[in-house]
Amino acid sequence: MRTRHPAFWRYTAFQTPGWILAGGAGWWLHRTLDAPLWVAAGLPAAWVIKDYAMYPALRFAYEADRRRRVEHLIGVVGTAVEPLAPTGYVRVRGELWRATAGGGDRIDAHAAVEVVGGRGLMLSVRRRETGAQDSAAARP
Repeated sequence: MRTRHPAFWRYTAFQTPGWILAGGAGWWLHRTLDAPLWVAAGLPAAWVIKDYAMYPALRFAYEADRRRRVEHLIGVVGTAVEPLAPTGYVRVRGELWRATAGGGDRIDAHAAVEVVGGRGLMLSVRRRETGAQDSAAARP
């Protein structure tokens, strides 16, 4: 069965252990400290209500991102570690990647490059123009 809201069910699955612990804590309070039964039942109920009240703010964190890791790097600025003629290594977000220069151009070592695509574990990059905006470099 395919569900229309997988983030909701993923969120619920991650919250279930907390609900079980809250239920156990309520039972422990009732049996050990003679807390009223409404306190023992109210603790897990309040915990569930709290979790579902938080869901709208946290929903985006539970949505699946189906993009490949390389696709997250498109538009990010890096540095050529060695000359790319047309292949070599670049450093992007602190990681060393094998890359090929788009269009077969030669890119010198230590030149700024921008990721334009990727295939498997190899990035496709182009030389970053000096007058271009650095908004892509500021991305996390």
